[in-house]
Amino acid sequence: MSPRLPDPKRWLVLLAVMLAFLPVVLDMTILHVAVPTLTQALEASNTQVLWIIDIYPLLMAGLLVPMGTLADRVGNRRILLSGLAIFGVASVLAAFAPNAPLLIAARVLLAAGGAMIMPCVLGIIRRTFEDETERGLALGLWGTVGAAGAAVGPLIGGALLEHFWWGSVFLINVPVMAVVLPVCWFLLPRRETITQGHWPIGQAVMLILGMIATVYAIKAGFAAKQPLTVVLLILAIGICMLSLFIRIQLRSATPMLDLSLFSRPAIVAGIIMAIVASGSLAGVELTLAQELQYVLGKTPLQAGIFLIPIMAAAALGGPVAGWLSGRFGLRAVACLSLVVSSGALAGLAAADFDDPGLVVPILLAALGLSLSIGLTASSIAIMGAADAHEAGAAGSLEATGYELGSGLGITLFGVFMSVVFGRNLALPEGVPDLLAEQAALSIGDVYITAQQLGADQGAAIIAAGKVAFSATHSVLLTTAAVLMGLLTILVYCLLHQSRPVRASHH
Repeated sequence: MSPRLPDPKRWLVLLAVMLAFLPVVLDMTILHVAVPTLTQALEASNTQVLWIIDIYPLLMAGLLVPMGTLADRVGNRRILLSGLAIFGVASVLAAFAPNAPLLIAARVLLAAGGAMIMPCVLGIIRRTFEDETERGLALGLWGTVGAAGAAVGPLIGGALLEHFWWGSVFLINVPVMAVVLPVCWFLLPRRETITQGHWPIGQAVMLILGMIATVYAIKAGFAAKQPLTVVLLILAIGICMLSLFIRIQLRSATPMLDLSLFSRPAIVAGIIMAIVASGSLAGVELTLAQELQYVLGKTPLQAGIFLIPIMAAAALGGPVAGWLSGRFGLRAVACLSLVVSSGALAGLAAADFDDPGLVVPILLAALGLSLSIGLTASSIAIMGAADAHEAGAAGSLEATGYELGSGLGITLFGVFMSVVFGRNLALPEGVPDLLAEQAALSIGDVYITAQQLGADQGAAIIAAGKVAFSATHSVLLTTAAVLMGLLTILVYCLLHQSRPVRASHH
């Protein structure tokens, strides 16, 4: 088979799909800073707030694989254009939602639209760029948009909230969609090679419900909001559904999710890196955003500005990773990026944020750069180990890793923080038991509790809360650093067979 001539419009296609992808990642983090404003405006309960934030990455993690395989069946172009339209409509509905349940419903629609956009973007890049070096660069640029979008989310959120009402954080997607839809309509090729066969909707529902039940049980169990029997029951349902899904996949002649992809060490390494790197990035950003606002008293916008080194460096990481992998090989680049991020986390754990000097911005930049190089390296590992006809399946697997990482990162960091914070909080004498219990939940609860006490006691509780939170964030970042170190060893072992992959092994 003679190699096809590269598509002359390929860089324009890349630009179009990157623009399509940007609002999807922005929406993952733009709410981090908007939560206090939104909670008060909608009078949302704590549980409702968690669902408003989490339903998006959770549902998306469940939907990505089914949508990726659907795109392989009916063509990336159709699914991408439908996803863009749904995402635009859902953004308008979310912006003008009059109460919390309707906002949660709009976020469900946003997740559906986002899950249609994401695997198509990766599939289109994989099919448009046949050349290994060009594909590395294209995936690097794509990774940049992902990392920068997620990192800039809080900054854009903070800036919008200084001037407009909370709905503006959703409304900002609408003009982007209005530009991207017609551009993708014209640029994307009408003719695509598609996989024959029907799309198993029952398996899709099983996968989505299984994932949501399992993650919900983990969240509820750690938060101790539900009785243990309920949590265990939900967890059992989730695990049963996922096991059944896996059994059907292994027996089926045309599975929805090709589990044989997991037999390739490079793909396993890539997915583990995607989960851990995106989870760490999301968790660290959320932790720092709270430290800056609650302990150091910065506004949402100031907190966003403080985090600029992470964002700017993360934006550089993509293209750098593509170039480095080409020169030094994927294994060296992946392992080095993990070692550097481990060191940066350990440094931040010991740093003094009150007097950041040059040390803290440099450590933040090192962390952003190394994590984003790690994420791009995971893309290159996964996409390089998959053939062109497996692009959709591999792309959706990788994107599932990102979403799961972000969702679980926020959940586990949040839960871990709550436990360590409660242990470190030394309350002043004479605080009523009920209020003491509430204060021990989180730094946010300390501020709420303080308002119900006298001025002196309130001030003492806040001072204790700040000390406890600073201790907590050190423990948290140190733990993350150790995990990164262990991950380095695992990735080093998994990538030892990974040589540059041939274009096809058929």
